[in-house]
Amino acid sequence: MGSDSLMNTEILTIDQFSPNPDTISRAANLIRTGRLVAFPTETVYGLGANAIDSTAVRGIFEAKGRPSSNPLIVHVADSIQVLNVAREWPETAARLASRFWPGPLTIVVPKRSEVPDEVTAGGPTVAVRCPNHAVAQALIRAARVPIAAPSANRSSELSPTRAEHVLKGLDGRIDLILDGGSCPGGIESTVVDVTGDVVRLLRPGLISIQMLEEVIGKVKVCDKSAGVARSPGQMAKHYSPRTKLRLIPGEDLIDDLLEAIRAGLRVGVLTFSRNDAPWAKSVESGGSYVNLSDNPELAATQLYDTLHRLDQEQLDLILVEEPPRTPEWAAIRDRLARAAVLDD
Repeated sequence: MGSDSLMNTEILTIDQFSPNPDTISRAANLIRTGRLVAFPTETVYGLGANAIDSTAVRGIFEAKGRPSSNPLIVHVADSIQVLNVAREWPETAARLASRFWPGPLTIVVPKRSEVPDEVTAGGPTVAVRCPNHAVAQALIRAARVPIAAPSANRSSELSPTRAEHVLKGLDGRIDLILDGGSCPGGIESTVVDVTGDVVRLLRPGLISIQMLEEVIGKVKVCDKSAGVARSPGQMAKHYSPRTKLRLIPGEDLIDDLLEAIRAGLRVGVLTFSRNDAPWAKSVESGGSYVNLSDNPELAATQLYDTLHRLDQEQLDLILVEEPPRTPEWAAIRDRLARAAVLDD
């Protein structure tokens, strides 16, 4: 289904713990025949296509409006299937997979020639992961092909954690959405590159750098990729609501809020653990106030869903309190920093 289709996208409800085999078979058939299917994972909803079919993969970029320079993650069912897309599987990758797969860890390795350049943005490596979600696992196994699947949203916009988020951005652009409810993790996978002498962290995620280092030792944090991007999630502007978002240090938040209210703006405010904030009621009189958990894992599950809700409230501005500058909050800080980048 191309982006000019006049048909609505089909939605099928599926149990996230015990997916119906007939529903999975129908979705897998679409994948095998080059169509696009959105499905839940433990992180966010992915937009899947046959990773070995270059035409199908180009359909992902068309549906999302995604630049071809931004590579995709390939989803596999297990460490055996990864050999269909990886030319090499280093010992470091095997150790990480043994500890964290299935789960929210993406590993960048040298690619096989069978993997189309469209998947890897023309680069020599491929990003692979094994999702820890019954629907995703069943779909990959039934399709019998690795599945390329970025987040199921329009490029640079908020990632979807519910089927309705997918529909908001991609209705009519893709063939099917498997509605398995909300995604438990809430933000995208951690990405590491194991192709060099030192393991590099390309994107923070649900698996922290401390967890990685407990398995493989020192990990180098990379702010930017050099040359061709080796994984998604490295664009400056990403994960953004349509409403303007500003990331504000906690000590400056009240001043920025009052200035915006005086300017007549409808403001949404997102904080972390300010339940007794004395100004919450004044915000709600002309906007919206949401407080997330001070636990980074719980805050991650709430983040995108909350931003989607604020984005629908016809606000002029969303002010977000900067989370703590600690390793546990690195993934949330990364997503918010990219969401706050303004277009030129």
